[in-house]
Amino acid sequence: MAGGKLSPRQKMINLMYLIFIAMLALNMSKEVLAAFGLMNEKLEASNVKATESNTAFLASLETKAGEDAAKYAKLHEDAKKIKQLSTDYYNYLENLKKEMVKDIEDPKDYQVMDKSDYLDQKLFQGDNLAPEGKKFLQNLNSYRDQVLAILGDEFQEVKSAVSARFQTGDKDGKVKRRDGVKVDWINYNYEGFPLIASLTKITALQSDIKATEEGALKAMLQGELTDQVSLSNFSTLLEQEKSAFYSGERFTGNIVLGKTDKSAKPVKAELTLDGRKLTEGRDYELQEGGVKMLIGAGNPGDHTIAGSLFYMQDGEEKEVPVKNSFSTISKPNAALIAADKMNVVYRGVSNPMSISIPGIPNNKVTASAPGLSKRSGSSYTMNPGKGRTVTITASGILPDGQRISTRSEFRIKDIPRPAGSIRGEAGSVKMPRRNLEISSVGALLEDFDFDLNLAVSGFKFKVPGQPTVSVNGSKLDNRAKSALKRAKRGDAVQIFDIQAYITNNRTYKLKKVSPVVVELTN
Repeated sequence: MAGGKLSPRQKMINLMYLIFIAMLALNMSKEVLAAFGLMNEKLEASNVKATESNTAFLASLETKAGEDAAKYAKLHEDAKKIKQLSTDYYNYLENLKKEMVKDIEDPKDYQVMDKSDYLDQKLFQGDNLAPEGKKFLQNLNSYRDQVLAILGDEFQEVKSAVSARFQTGDKDGKVKRRDGVKVDWINYNYEGFPLIASLTKITALQSDIKATEEGALKAMLQGELTDQVSLSNFSTLLEQEKSAFYSGERFTGNIVLGKTDKSAKPVKAELTLDGRKLTEGRDYELQEGGVKMLIGAGNPGDHTIAGSLFYMQDGEEKEVPVKNSFSTISKPNAALIAADKMNVVYRGVSNPMSISIPGIPNNKVTASAPGLSKRSGSSYTMNPGKGRTVTITASGILPDGQRISTRSEFRIKDIPRPAGSIRGEAGSVKMPRRNLEISSVGALLEDFDFDLNLAVSGFKFKVPGQPTVSVNGSKLDNRAKSALKRAKRGDAVQIFDIQAYITNNRTYKLKKVSPVVVELTN
């Protein structure tokens, strides 16, 4: 392109085009960098879930080892070794990732992670590997080889997967590029890449570690995740119709075993209530899956059921400890009324409210007040009208027929004064003339507890030395733009008399919107 029978000037132009194209090729698209960042986030989230899943697998294997030591004890020990190796290698990579982004102000600003300097300098030294590069490669190879050694001659499918995940090229550690040239595996994968791409690759390596853990643990459990555990590891649960009972009311509930076959019926029980011995037939009954309690709720306060249940297992009687508690509360004599957002209600917005009475179903509680309407359950909305206060009356009937009623008063406040804004910024703003021409004028409710959609129908625009222009809408019209063209750099342009309204409640009159002052930077 720069050769042939061309004039020196044309050759120079063609050469400049070549340089420009090369520069474009080196400047990776910001969208591509952002895509790598999003991929890295998804991999990190997946790694967190994999950690939780692998912890559950290891716990299941530990349970199996407790039940059948001859079969599972060695597998459990091997699993713990793989877990420790994986944790150490994962943490090494995590520390490396933290070092890679420690000088970046916002770790999620992926578009600035387009340089390859960090890993190029840390891992490589000229044509050779730096000490950290040798350590990086050594850690990868050591993890792979140690996991393969622990797996031994069994679990061939898992071993093949591990070898494939952590392969570092051919026997010489080389990888063939697209042009057919062989290069070192570490250079091929980590030299000259943008920082976010390398970060994502290392996160993917962490994902391979989690997949290796999962594959090994699943294989050791023979592909079965079981919830069956021995009776010595069972805990008891208290099933009850409701969480609290009135004083003098009969308690109804069941003590059952967690993670059990409901057909498992205890052969006997030795139970006490607050230290008092309970009698079978009068205070409880044995049934499939546990014990049905027939006791009274007792006086208000906390009560403890303790003792033992006895089950038959492999022809032997097994004892399972019992220690559960329940609470008894006094009958309420007042409703509970609370504003979900604050201790006042605002005029012009739908205020969410919660109204309920303990011990009474929500469908049997009624509440009334001007502007109050029910949504569902205990959820209400209040749209207050005129006045300074509003009184809400809630009432209901207790199971024993007694009716209770409560009145609560709330202060009514107006929506605070909005602040004018330009380009989403309020108060005093600096911006170029062109930005002001195309920006929208808005109104904000700063530090307000409700999200209201405010729109602007008009405003006044004042340039120093020019007549005030009245504008309809939220953007500068031709007259305002014409006045703006006469402004000088450093002039303070005023936007005032902003006419704002709530989009879904145009009848409500907002307070006067504060003005915006824009200092022109050019």
